[in-house]
Amino acid sequence: MNQELSRRAALGLGAAAGIGLFLGARSQGQQQATGRRRAIVWSEGTAPQNVYPNDIRAAVAEGLKPLAGWEIVTATITDPDQGASQDDLNKTDVLLWWGHKLHGQVKREVIDRIEKRVKEGGMGFISLHSSHLARPYVRLMKTRCTWSHYVADASRCKLIVKAPDHPIARGLKDFEMPQTERYGEPFQCPPPETVVFDGLYTLPNGKSEPSRQILTWTIGKGRVVYCQPGHETYPIFFQDEIRQLLRNAVEWAAPTQVVS
Repeated sequence: MNQELSRRAALGLGAAAGIGLFLGARSQGQQQATGRRRAIVWSEGTAPQNVYPNDIRAAVAEGLKPLAGWEIVTATITDPDQGASQDDLNKTDVLLWWGHKLHGQVKREVIDRIEKRVKEGGMGFISLHSSHLARPYVRLMKTRCTWSHYVADASRCKLIVKAPDHPIARGLKDFEMPQTERYGEPFQCPPPETVVFDGLYTLPNGKSEPSRQILTWTIGKGRVVYCQPGHETYPIFFQDEIRQLLRNAVEWAAPTQVVS
């Protein structure tokens, strides 16, 4: 299990890696006095290094560092058991997943393990951006999980709070991503329990296009989040609002009891 985390010196610029174990006292839930939560941030290692020097998993994990009472580790497809062994999953409250080019290389046994941990063990699963086609997410959704179109035209996107009382929206107002890849509706997924954030793209030609951004479901005993932001050619995972959103999502997706 790779536990390297990046430390950002400036938005989208170089970083230095460090070991990722972040511990503390958590005031929520029914954990024991010595208990702590655990999240795995998984990415396949294909993001451009000029944007994410230590890959996306390090940037996301760094953004989760302020979570009190959480151990944050990173994993990738070249780790033993592709970074998702049964032992690791059994100790994990939330799994965040970013994939793009290597979806087809994720083994069936890994998908089976993740599906079982979510449905039967209550592990949370957060699918990031192009992981709408990640095999574990597609298995959980049981739909094609495709968007109508994909356009990398550096559109601006305004994220609009749709469910202000939802825990994922805590501390956040409407905000913008200056540039991103554009995913077009409809999104072929099951009807979400909640659309926490809607989105409105402003195209380079000035036209606008709506697209849902943050969606949630309960699958068996587990909670699932789809987060559309996160294209690898833009430093989106360094943006403060996205980091706050993901911290909120991790805490919401975690099971009530600490995984032992």
